[in-house]
This record gives sequence, structure tokens and C-alpha cells, in this order.
Amino acid sequence: MYQYIAKRILLMIPTLFGAAVLVFFLMRLIPGDLCELRMASTGMYADPEVIQLCREELGLTKPLIVQFFDWIWGIVRFDFGKSMWTNRPITYEIGLRFQLSLQVAIMATITAILIAIPLGTIAAIKQDTWLDYLMRTFSIAGLAMPSFWLGILILLGLLISTQRLWGTPWMPPIDYIPLWVDPKANLTQLIWPAIATGYRYSAVASRMTRSALLEVLREDYIRTARAKGLMEKLIINRHALKNALLPVITVIGIEFAFLIGGLVVTEQVFNLNGLGKLFVESVGNNDYTLTQGLVMLVVLVFMVTNLFIDIIYAWIDPRIRYR
Repeated sequence: MYQYIAKRILLMIPTLFGAAVLVFFLMRLIPGDLCELRMASTGMYADPEVIQLCREELGLTKPLIVQFFDWIWGIVRFDFGKSMWTNRPITYEIGLRFQLSLQVAIMATITAILIAIPLGTIAAIKQDTWLDYLMRTFSIAGLAMPSFWLGILILLGLLISTQRLWGTPWMPPIDYIPLWVDPKANLTQLIWPAIATGYRYSAVASRMTRSALLEVLREDYIRTARAKGLMEKLIINRHALKNALLPVITVIGIEFAFLIGGLVVTEQVFNLNGLGKLFVESVGNNDYTLTQGLVMLVVLVFMVTNLFIDIIYAWIDPRIRYR
């Protein structure tokens, strides 16, 4: 197992390099000029000499291949450079938002697991009953309902209900406070986007749990276990559910990696300054270095998540051996 993990970690290097090549050269194909945008934001006349000086300061006048290898050399030294728009270090810009996006992703994943696996299991056991139809309706509604729209409904519900109960409308806090500083204020702010995102997330996972468990329950070894007189609860928990969880874990892992930087509209609804919002701002400002750093972070999160999924496979199913 340790040898397999070491090989997978080494394989991340060419994958990261390929992603770096793509994002670097594709970013240069985006129309627009960062220095012209910066001058236009001031509302003043943009002198061509000043624009040229700005390009020289940012290193944009160098050949592309030189810019690329300078950037790669910085990554090797864990120096991602500075934002071309704010002139602050990339690690500082990302670090401010990463903890917020990571916490929302973890909370949404936990919410989805707590909802999806029990509901999917019950729907498979009670196939074609009213419980199964209710679960399928619940999951279809989650797939059809965008998380940002559910977030708007949650905010409206909070405003109306608090207005009727206390006479004063209440909204979640706007300023982000880390969990270790004030847990109550932190959870009061982030529990709502986690629920809105986790509900849609659970709809996908619950349908996968149901279909996978139904397939496993038709296997011969399940019939053999029932013929031996084992309790149905033991058959489901020990024999069927563990084997059915493998595709479910894959879906959960992929969705978790997507949540790190993919909650652009949901963050706007709840006024969260996360990685999704930073992505939009960096692309809109033609901030090459910041966009490149964000893309590399998301690629790394996806690769690490896939590695953990494969390790969990071997932990859940002892038949799996990596050689």
C-alpha cells in the first residue's frame, strides 16, 4: 500500500506540470490587457508609455517561454509570486479564502452523507413502496433545484420567520469569523450555505446509493446469507452496504473537490468571500498569476481527493489490493 501511495504521489508531478502548461498558455489567449484595465479603472487618460512601464514591471514584456519557466521555478520554491492586480502575495490572497471554502465544502459533504446514505439505503430496502417514491421525489427535487436558488429561499425563510417570531428580521453574519475564534458566529454564518449545497449534493449521492445497493442485493452471496438465516440488518450492514458504498464514495469525493472552487453563485447569494468569487475576480481582471495559482490549487485538491478515495476503497473492501 505504501509503495502504491508513493507511486501515485510521484505521478502527480507530471499531471501538475501538464496543468501548469495548459493554464499558463491558455490565460495568454484571453483578450484584454491587465495594464490597460488597471489604468481604465482609475478613470484617467492612459499614457502608452505608462502602460508599457506597467508591462515591464509585471514581466509581461519577456518572451512567453521565459515567463513560464520563471513561474515554474517559483512554484518549485513554493513562491507563487504576487497578484498582478493587488500586488499582494498569491499565498496571502488564496489563504484568506481557502479556509472558508474548505469549511463550507466539509460541512456540505457531512450534510450530504448524513442525508444520502440513510435515505438511499431505506429506498433500496423498501423498493417500490411509498418510502421509495418519497425518497426519489426528494432526490429529483434536489437535482432540479439549484443550490443558489435554495439559498435564496433559506434567506427569505429566515427573514420572514424571525420577523414574525421576534418582530425584527434576522440575517446570517456577513463578516467571516474562523471556527476556532468564535464557533457560534462561524456556524451561524456557514451552516446555511452548507445546507443549501449539501441538499443538492445529497440528491446525487442518495440516488447512487439506492441504485448501487439494489444491484448488490441481487447478488448470489446475499441470497446465500439469507438462506443461512442471517439477520436482515446484519446482511445489509455487513455484506451489502459496504460493497455498495464504493461508487458512492467516488461521487462524494468528486463533489467535494468541485465544492472547493465551484460555489461561485452560492457564495454571491450568502455574501461569502471564497475561492469561487476570487476565481471570477481574477479572470475578470486578467490577473494571470492569481488565476494560475487558483487553477493549480484546484488541480491539486482533485488529485489528493482521488488518492484518498482509492485508499478508502482498500479500507472498505479488503479484496482490493494494489500491487
